[in-house]
Amino acid sequence: MSKGQHSGTHSAPPPAPDPLPLPIVDNHTHLDISREGHEPVDVAAAIAAAKRVGVNRMVQVGCDLDGARWTVQVIDEHPELLGGIAIHPNEAPKHNERGDLAEALAEIEALAAHPRVRAIGETGLDYFRTGPEGVVAQQDSFRWHIDLAKRTGKALQIHDRDSHDDVLRILQEEGAPEKVVLHCFSGDVTMARECVDRGYYLSYSGTVTFKNARPLRNALAVTPLEHVLVETDAPYLTPAPHRGAPNAPYLTPVTLRLMADVLNVSVPTLCAAVSDNSEQVYGPW
Repeated sequence: MSKGQHSGTHSAPPPAPDPLPLPIVDNHTHLDISREGHEPVDVAAAIAAAKRVGVNRMVQVGCDLDGARWTVQVIDEHPELLGGIAIHPNEAPKHNERGDLAEALAEIEALAAHPRVRAIGETGLDYFRTGPEGVVAQQDSFRWHIDLAKRTGKALQIHDRDSHDDVLRILQEEGAPEKVVLHCFSGDVTMARECVDRGYYLSYSGTVTFKNARPLRNALAVTPLEHVLVETDAPYLTPAPHRGAPNAPYLTPVTLRLMADVLNVSVPTLCAAVSDNSEQVYGPW
């Protein structure tokens, strides 16, 4: 992550896709983060570009203290945005080592009182970037965020990387909130069915467009429309054929159109489902 970092290196952004026939929601984006070598995001311009192609609402996610503070400010300035805030699972062990995890979580809880913060997340587990020494801190932080989502009545957005079994186990042990979103879903068909059986929402990102993502597309194919969300995770996970370029909410239609093919539904049908599901999870904008 390179928040606000930039240099003289520039590359042309991908072209805008054709506008969608109905408006949708980008369920998870990081407008506070710019990829290294690129200018910081112009929030107003990013929102305008997204709206031109039918992405008229977005969930801005701040996943460390600076990002959470920024999110609470920007969602007041732009009615197209709702917020999600948490201590990311890769940040929790760092706070734990410094001895200030409790203070960081207390600040997240205070910020989460904002009425336009509608999600607690992204929280969860990441066994790819954090080694075994960070597992206990990650799991403790995840349990705390689950409890916060339940106490506040807000949706829970989950980051799950190489940790499927433990994510599902801890959700079951703690008792899941009413609304659970698996952000950037990365499981297989079996996991997708398990999540759907539990009533969770599965949010698919640009990874579903990648050539080697056949197992993920198979998982999408068994996800009922009423459980499907779409996201960018911008500036990361840019959909094919634009991999390598910074992602942005205006590229959400690229992923959605492929998803409609996999689900064997029309683009308008999927747009309507994504929009309805998003408001079921987060409420009205």
